[in-house]
Amino acid sequence: MALVSMKDMLQTALEGKYAVGQFNLNNLEFTQAILQAAQLEQAPVILGVSEAYIPYMGGLPCIAGMVKALIEHYGITVPVALHLDHGSSYEVCIKAIHAGFTSVMIDASHHSLQHNIEVTRQVTQAAHVLGVSVESELGRITGREDDLVVDDADGMYAVAEDCMKMVQETGIDCLAPALGSVHGPYRGQPKLGFDRMAEIRDLTGLPLVLHGGSGLPDDEIRQAIACGTAKINVNTDNQIACTATIRTFLNDHPDAYDPRNYLIPAREAIIASVRSKIQLFGSSGKAGGNVG
Repeated sequence: MALVSMKDMLQTALEGKYAVGQFNLNNLEFTQAILQAAQLEQAPVILGVSEAYIPYMGGLPCIAGMVKALIEHYGITVPVALHLDHGSSYEVCIKAIHAGFTSVMIDASHHSLQHNIEVTRQVTQAAHVLGVSVESELGRITGREDDLVVDDADGMYAVAEDCMKMVQETGIDCLAPALGSVHGPYRGQPKLGFDRMAEIRDLTGLPLVLHGGSGLPDDEIRQAIACGTAKINVNTDNQIACTATIRTFLNDHPDAYDPRNYLIPAREAIIASVRSKIQLFGSSGKAGGNVG
């Protein structure tokens, strides 16, 4: 199946009261694992690429080419969106679109609301001409985003009226409001703003995005979905599963030198991690009717 945008899969998820997982690509094995997990679960899936990983993975065309080749190699039939995560500028979003990405996130949340709206509008206008979906962010989600650290003091809940203004003036397809989640491991119990989440959903009518889905209790995930979250981003949990497997293997086999010996078990650990999230999000068996 050819790559698709996020728009239809997220709208269907919102109506069906489940969420589609975005799982970040870190290397070849992560890409293989996420695609295979989605196929096994018959679930739509979003492959996220953080801007800091673009040079590490050989550039945007290389990433898009790898994803398309693996979809063909494995005979993937579920809907797959290739998404730029936390694009920092109009320019990088356009480069991703030209490289074959089917969805982009423009993150101008560290700027003023009006500047955020202006940049997001420009990206959305260009993306929609080519059938590419757009996500934007309001407020600051605490923790680490690529190479940027956001302190708790800066991580304020998004304002519902600002969210409505963003949606009305840009035409975005989904919105990531800052509501208490964090990037990276949680330190203590998160305090997600579920009332604000539901208010934003009711005002905008758009699928909402929850960043920092790793480490959240299952009941918090379910409550977020009930409040309008249709896309949940996961990376840290998969990274931890991968690294723990490699560490254990090398500790048990100190003379090992063939990377396949530890990367294949690591890939299996990522598959298991992704499948468990897909099941939790309720998107298993929802591959049909999510194209476009």
